[in-house]
Amino acid sequence: MIHKQDITTFDFPDNAIIWDVRDEKSFSQGHIKGAINKPLNLLDQKFLETIEKEQAIYLLCGGGSKAPRAAELLEKLDSSREYIVLMGGTRAAKEHGLPIIE
Repeated sequence: MIHKQDITTFDFPDNAIIWDVRDEKSFSQGHIKGAINKPLNLLDQKFLETIEKEQAIYLLCGGGSKAPRAAELLEKLDSSREYIVLMGGTRAAKEHGLPIIE
């Protein structure tokens, strides 16, 4: 199931699985605290198998176009999981003063 949440209301729980689906270069230029780089073009079943089925997967990108596509792709691979798109992405996080790692 796919849900959407505005990144400005995200509370960054310690155990959250956060996948930043931008390319490696964009990720290295700045990403939110706790995010792991999983480029959209590399997402596959193998990545899903590393995460407990009960664990929600949060997805974000730079501004909001790639993360929804990633959620749709992942849902096709395993529709029993929960995917949460962090709307606004890294740009909105930065604009709202959320912790960005550069």
